[in-house]
Amino acid sequence: MLLAQASPITAITVIAVFFALFFGIILLAVFTRYFRLWIQSKTTGAGIGIFDLLGMTFRKVNPTIIVRSKIMAVQAGLGEDEGITTKGLEAHYLAGGHVPLVIRSLIAALKAKIVELNFKQAAAIDLAGRNILEAVQTSVYPKVIDCPPRGGRESLDAVAKNGIQLKVRARVTVRANLAQLIGGATEETIIARVGEGIVSAIGSAESHFEVLENPVRISKAVLARRLDSQTAFEIVSIDIADIDVGENIGARLQADQAEADLRVFRAKAEGRRAMAVAEEQEMIAQIEESRSKVVEAEAQVPKAIAEAFHSGTLGIMDYYKLRNVQADTDMRNAIAKVGAAPLRKDGAAA
Repeated sequence: MLLAQASPITAITVIAVFFALFFGIILLAVFTRYFRLWIQSKTTGAGIGIFDLLGMTFRKVNPTIIVRSKIMAVQAGLGEDEGITTKGLEAHYLAGGHVPLVIRSLIAALKAKIVELNFKQAAAIDLAGRNILEAVQTSVYPKVIDCPPRGGRESLDAVAKNGIQLKVRARVTVRANLAQLIGGATEETIIARVGEGIVSAIGSAESHFEVLENPVRISKAVLARRLDSQTAFEIVSIDIADIDVGENIGARLQADQAEADLRVFRAKAEGRRAMAVAEEQEMIAQIEESRSKVVEAEAQVPKAIAEAFHSGTLGIMDYYKLRNVQADTDMRNAIAKVGAAPLRKDGAAA
């Protein structure tokens, strides 16, 4: 009877020991995996407990990245006042952000002491696809942009009011504007705006000598237009690196215009000549038409004379007198032609 009573107690004890060993193994595995990270967190004051590390595993968050990033922030003097919390780091990691890059950018901004940046702003810039660390570095150490960029056109070509072309190369020093980094225009917009401003400044100069004597006027004119508005950069300075004198565009345009005007005038003259030739041909046709009418009228004279003879209104003596008058007229015309002919050296008519 004692054996029957002892048997259930032994079974419960075995089951309890089994579960104790099972949970002990689990705790040992968890402790073995997260002990190093937990020790680092405790010794550095990061404030990440063992259960926080275990929860990261269930939430599919890499605890190593979170712990090391939090340790970097704490060691650099960044804390919850700047918005750096464990949950915030986990949320940024789950959103696809680069947590160590954001922390390094915050540390760089803190050490520089000239850039104001908090965790929310840095995380938003990182999630927008911008390199936040590079932006902070550009804010601390401004970068130089060639205008026009290398590998493209050799220079910016502009023409002054006197028609002389100037070839300009400029260097634009910019600093990242973190407040407008999200949604702000990129370097290509800065280059385009600066190029447009340089061309406009040279075009407003009365002579190219004014630009060559004082290239600073170009920089001042371009900077006064606030070309960095709505961009991710702040223009620090615009320096004219090189100015070369190009072609006389004004003279070439005038020559081209004169050539075009000459062609127009030639076309108009050719049109007038063609009209004159057409009118001449028309007059010749009218003369020939008149001659044909004269010939036709002369052909009617014999018929009229015959009709006069037949009717008796014209006698034979009248006919002879008419022939004499006609012969006299022909003789006078012949004499007139001989008198009008040019004389040769011997005095005879040609």
